[in-house]
Amino acid sequence: MKKTKQEKLTYEPRNFWKEATFEEQKKAMAYAIPYIEFLNKAKTERETIAYTLDILKNNKFSPIGKKGSRKVYSVFRNKTMAMAVIGSEPISKGFNMIAAHIDSPRVDLKQNPLYEDINSSLSCMRTHYYGGIKKYQWVSTPLALHGVIIKKDGSVLNICLGEKEDEPVFVIPDLLPHLAGKEQYTKKLDEAIEAGKMNLVFSGMQEPGNEEKEAIKNYALRQLHEKYGITEADFQSAELQLVPAFKARHSGFDNSFVIGYGQDDRICAYNALMALINNLPDKPKRTMVVYFSDKEEVGSQGNTGAQSIFIQDFISDLLAHNNEDNSSANLRKTFINSQILSADVTAAIDPNYPNVHEKQNAVIFNYGIGISKFTGRGGKYSCNDANAEFIAKVIRIFNQAGVFWQSGELGKVDEGGGGTIAYFLSNLGAEVLDCGVGLMGMHSLYELCSKADLYSTYLGYKAFLQAD
Repeated sequence: MKKTKQEKLTYEPRNFWKEATFEEQKKAMAYAIPYIEFLNKAKTERETIAYTLDILKNNKFSPIGKKGSRKVYSVFRNKTMAMAVIGSEPISKGFNMIAAHIDSPRVDLKQNPLYEDINSSLSCMRTHYYGGIKKYQWVSTPLALHGVIIKKDGSVLNICLGEKEDEPVFVIPDLLPHLAGKEQYTKKLDEAIEAGKMNLVFSGMQEPGNEEKEAIKNYALRQLHEKYGITEADFQSAELQLVPAFKARHSGFDNSFVIGYGQDDRICAYNALMALINNLPDKPKRTMVVYFSDKEEVGSQGNTGAQSIFIQDFISDLLAHNNEDNSSANLRKTFINSQILSADVTAAIDPNYPNVHEKQNAVIFNYGIGISKFTGRGGKYSCNDANAEFIAKVIRIFNQAGVFWQSGELGKVDEGGGGTIAYFLSNLGAEVLDCGVGLMGMHSLYELCSKADLYSTYLGYKAFLQAD
């Protein structure tokens, strides 16, 4: 009897560095170079939008509504945006979308931040942290100030201070260990640094011989007015963010990692953007959409978050732009016919803390893009829980394109958990699957990723966008 080749019965993910060709490995290493440049230029939502706009305009994308354009985009409130390449099929038959968020955990200045501290003779700034941070990581570290101030006359003042070598940086001082016994060491880790004590040291000078009340604060205000033309009242209409002042870098003795701030989730946003603009077919069959949302780290609320009406409005405008029916009924059907990757990071196994993962169902560095059937917490609360049919389709797409992929979940079931924007988009009727890069040190000031996974995710997103 003739023997036939037996189908492999077990599942094992593939290690990129072990199985990829030398040429593929070179491409992965090269791909990381402009990505690092992106991380250093786009540390906030607004900066990410500005960076993306430059890329789109250089690739002949037009604002939606421009007659005859097949490559369009729309920006909303300078914090969220969507872009699309219109295919040959009617959009109402469904689109392929990659959706990522572009906000990251950080520390914000309060609306009335500046005060003079009489005990230390310093002017300081009061802060409010944004998203899930470990507060102790943000003290005694160099911080840069980014954001916008809307002045009384309506003009916009962009602020970026602390990124250049000749610019000052800022710090939230930590308590010295010699005096930290009762104040910190006897407290739980999440209580040792109190939010109300995360005040930024802003300035210390005053004019010689000046005896006025709050002379240090007032001197700082005069300097702010001379340099930027603002008064203290202008802080009320400002969005000012503190982010790590240090740069994203290549990491590891073998140069195989990228370390940098804000990779959650700008790593997926960058990959989605590159997947949309690189090596596009002349006219894809299905319309390709990339969506950048805001506010994911605080629940996707507000008019720029994934729960807002923006993405529905964009698809409605896209239908009209393509001379299709954009009634509410057809819009609903369009979403129902669509398939979406919720492009967000997941937790890779940390060699120092393997016990918080179930290894059989965890993402590992260097094994490619990570697929997560569900996120959420405990008994799948606040999750999407993707349908088996759609997971199988995505896997087929990846396999046909030779993409390195793996599946995993965010830690042991009862260990914690976390959510994405997947379930907000699935509420619109689309097929949605969480799919992104595994990170170590997620939500820290210096997150770590593998260049193999970075590149594999780009290839996976490109294959998905171009799939029939």
